[in-house]
Amino acid sequence: MHKQYTPYSLSVLPVLLLLLPLCLLALLPLHTPDEDALGKTNAEERVILLDPGHGGEDAGAIAASGALEKDLNLQTALLLRDLLVAMGREVRLTRSTDVLLYDPQSDYVGHKKEQDLATRLHMAQETPDALFVSIHMNAYPQSKYRGLQVWFSPNDPASALYALGVQEKVREHLQPENTRRVKKADGGIYLMEHVTSPAILIECGFLSNPEEAAALCDPAYRQKLALLIALSLLEQPENAALN
Repeated sequence: MHKQYTPYSLSVLPVLLLLLPLCLLALLPLHTPDEDALGKTNAEERVILLDPGHGGEDAGAIAASGALEKDLNLQTALLLRDLLVAMGREVRLTRSTDVLLYDPQSDYVGHKKEQDLATRLHMAQETPDALFVSIHMNAYPQSKYRGLQVWFSPNDPASALYALGVQEKVREHLQPENTRRVKKADGGIYLMEHVTSPAILIECGFLSNPEEAAALCDPAYRQKLALLIALSLLEQPENAALN
């Protein structure tokens, strides 16, 4: 829900081998970057900063099965990291373990979440041209809702293009029934409001939907999802109508 540099893992090799047919199907020709959208930074040179939401004392959404959003966010982000590194990109993570990013030496009582978000923002600011990708799982009181949805920051025009790329890639190859549309983060999503480089927040699916929660807990499904997200992030965004 809204609310380090690490080494490349050899575990990505069997993943790539297992998903090679999907990879070949999903990989589309790269587009020429639109100068107005991407500015002077070539999209192929962007550091990708992955942000697994929640962590530590903050579990995020909880599925009926007991699965925790914080764990699924991290598992998805680590797999996505491995895939992107295997594809030649520089990747950093805001967290690579089950932690909430506050300072235990500070007066943190009542301020853990505030410090956590500030720390994530600081990491984004340390690499001002990075592509910031926040990974979350959704939830809603009614269990009928399902489907990945991507939010984008209004602070850089490339954000909407990256969001659209992820949404459409997943719809085309994994969730053909998904009719959700990308949305601009107008307010209430702190990091999307404050990160000034291209930034998106991916709600990978609804833990409140038992069927989708079961899929998100399935390593094979997460591998497919991570591969499609990775491929979409590698493509050069192009100007596209959002309506």
